[in-house]
Amino acid sequence: MKSKTWRSALQPSGRRNPFRPSHLDSNSLIVPKKRVRHAKVIGDRGGIGLPSLDLEVSMAESRRFSIGYALAPKKRQSFIQPSLVNLARERGVDLIPIDTDRPLSVQGPFDCVIHKLYGDDWRVQLRDYAEKNPCVPIIDQPDAIERLHNRISMLQVVSELEIPQEKETFGIPSQIVVYDSISLSDSGAVGALRFPVIAKPLVADGSAKSHKMSLVYNREGLLKLKPPLVLQEFVNHGGVIFKVYVVGDYVTCVKRKSLPDVSLEKLDSAEGSLSFSQVSNMTMQDRTQEEYYESMQLEAEMPPLSFLTGIARGLRRAMRLNLFNFDVIRDSKSGNHYFVIDINYFPGYAKMPSYETVLVDFFCQLVEKKTKEDDVDFSVGGHDNEARLSSSNN
Repeated sequence: MKSKTWRSALQPSGRRNPFRPSHLDSNSLIVPKKRVRHAKVIGDRGGIGLPSLDLEVSMAESRRFSIGYALAPKKRQSFIQPSLVNLARERGVDLIPIDTDRPLSVQGPFDCVIHKLYGDDWRVQLRDYAEKNPCVPIIDQPDAIERLHNRISMLQVVSELEIPQEKETFGIPSQIVVYDSISLSDSGAVGALRFPVIAKPLVADGSAKSHKMSLVYNREGLLKLKPPLVLQEFVNHGGVIFKVYVVGDYVTCVKRKSLPDVSLEKLDSAEGSLSFSQVSNMTMQDRTQEEYYESMQLEAEMPPLSFLTGIARGLRRAMRLNLFNFDVIRDSKSGNHYFVIDINYFPGYAKMPSYETVLVDFFCQLVEKKTKEDDVDFSVGGHDNEARLSSSNN
């Protein structure tokens, strides 16, 4: 007695399925492209049993993914929290530390690499790894990150954005670069800039030195500075800064306390400069606590998220980066004009609301996109999104 047996035409791309029928008959069944765990006969139609497909196979059940991370110790401590690791594990993603004392090429295998390390040796390792593993995403590319290490090129990209500006507008503050101390003693050092100005190190590489900034009230205050640095015109902004976090396609904004406005009276009486470390007596531990941010009770109205999202997506395309944030202030004089004053690669995401969920979603998107080429190829006869199951006689 001849029996009819269901055989799947599902087979990884690039391989020939030895069990696939040589032709498809009128009894072929088309189902949406999904991972298929098993099929069983549950009924009969015209003498042919129809399979019931269990299509809901979770990522964790079908395969686990490994994301290697290379971070400085301080960054690792703040970012790789147990809450992030556990949520990722539940979603089928294992976060694996990369040993920087060993060649990257001998570690893994990884489905993705995320990093925030600098130096020529690390760049060479990443380049070598990318050549040997061209299908593994590296978040992000060193050449793209490099642009943010210089505070002039960092904000230049903002000026080059071509985004329609209607009710809300944006730009960057007036700024100049000073390369040596002699220039600071020159009466024309600040050019057309008006005091007060913000003095920032030209190099923004994440080091402690790159975070040392000053609010300079007059020319005398310039003499204490150590070039090379950027002098950026200070804009009164109500003492509130808007930090816009970008994780792939995801964009969110939080408001934080900033430097207070400087009145004309204050400017006339102030002496020299003020280090940013003197602005608040809060310790860093206090500042990272959610209660601290909630207790601010800032009254400032948030900028429209659609407006910030437009800037974020423009920056992402222009910079070719996935993980960054940018700081925005609202000009107190106009009310609807904003300035982008800083951009940071791979910022302190632990301060972002629900950062674990946002980052794990991003990780899952990365590995799902990466494995599309390795997924089972269900296409037959040009149907890219269909799988066919066919019956044949034993």
